[in-house]
Amino acid sequence: MKLRDVKMGNTVRVVKITGEGATKRRIMDMGITKGTDIYVRKVAPLGDPVEVTVRNFELSLRKADADILEVEPV
Repeated sequence: MKLRDVKMGNTVRVVKITGEGATKRRIMDMGITKGTDIYVRKVAPLGDPVEVTVRNFELSLRKADADILEVEPV
């Protein structure tokens, strides 16, 4: 499943980052790598952005960025 499909209040683990180039590098620079747990704190009414907690800090991800992250439930 993709990160953008995860409901608010759930924790998931990153399985794969499907993007390439600068987008993938930016996501990885934020600390989101394979095996990282992500807690979905809030989802905007139209699904963009998604507020998550990663490695004890909070991030807001665009729907396009959340779409390149394949995750599994923890």
